Amino acid sequence: MLAKHSNSRSLTDLAPDAVKPAVDQYSVLQDAGLEDRKEHYQLMVTRYYDLVTDFYEFGWGQSWHFAPRRRGESFEASLLRHQLFLSDRLSLGPGLKVLDVGCGVGGPMGNLARHSGASIVGINSSAYQIKRAKMHTRDVQSLCSFIHGDYMRIPASDHHYDAAFTIEATPHAPDKTEAFREIFRVLRPGARFAGYDWCLTEAFDPSNAGHLRIKKDIVTGTGLPDLPLTSEIRQALRMAGFEILEARDLAPESHPKTPWYRALQGRDLSSKSIPRTPIGRALTNLVLRAGERLRMVPEGTAAVSTLLNVGADALVEGGATGVFTPMFFFLVRKPG
Repeated sequence: MLAKHSNSRSLTDLAPDAVKPAVDQYSVLQDAGLEDRKEHYQLMVTRYYDLVTDFYEFGWGQSWHFAPRRRGESFEASLLRHQLFLSDRLSLGPGLKVLDVGCGVGGPMGNLARHSGASIVGINSSAYQIKRAKMHTRDVQSLCSFIHGDYMRIPASDHHYDAAFTIEATPHAPDKTEAFREIFRVLRPGARFAGYDWCLTEAFDPSNAGHLRIKKDIVTGTGLPDLPLTSEIRQALRMAGFEILEARDLAPESHPKTPWYRALQGRDLSSKSIPRTPIGRALTNLVLRAGERLRMVPEGTAAVSTLLNVGADALVEGGATGVFTPMFFFLVRKPG
């Protein structure tokens, strides 16, 4: 049901006997307090994506994010439109050197390079994901390059980039202000930075047990240290030195019949959407558990699938209740 990649690894980027220890280590990190999760964020992120990268590619393709969706628009079309919106707001074009903060497996950066002709440098702490990204962008390899590193400490000189963008990658930052301050440093004066971040909305009530459970399950199921409010993102951008040009939640721009979380509800009738549906996720879990018993997949693989299901269900609930958004859009400028 889940095909192996050409590099002969399947389901995770770990050796078969390393999957369960990695799951156990990730669980310990998630069960730790907030400060411990922030202190060990790099290990937590590395472990999370070691475990889930192949699952994500199987179920989500090369672009791991959500988008406000128009009525009658396919999920894949909405993702591309959402990406190109950033390109247009940043006025990307040939000759510009652009930083992709947390480039994943390269789906969005490849699309933006093809669309704009800009040279894009993706930074990513996962060597395996960079390997996948190089494969996915080989048709525009002259425009796409990669840094294996941490965006909290970008290995570039001051004023190095003409623009920067991030698509749902900075939720992993242990300190938003410091992450944005580092991006600020490497941008030239007058350059713009745009992105989408995961946030709790102003509808979130910290005294509501249901809201707190949704937050906890999103954090646990998606490898995050914490979830901030939208107001905290604005504050962090200002504290980093940026001038805010736009900042708003794009989730309400989805058509009511096609909310951004529809792909996780099983309401899209297409072969591509089946792995993302509750039935598809449950069937994958069943197959993996049987595979573990038959020693066809590594021990711990089903636990990874279960972890992702927890996150998926919480994302749907967070979207349906309006207490969470994965697309708080910001466009900011480094004063020049």
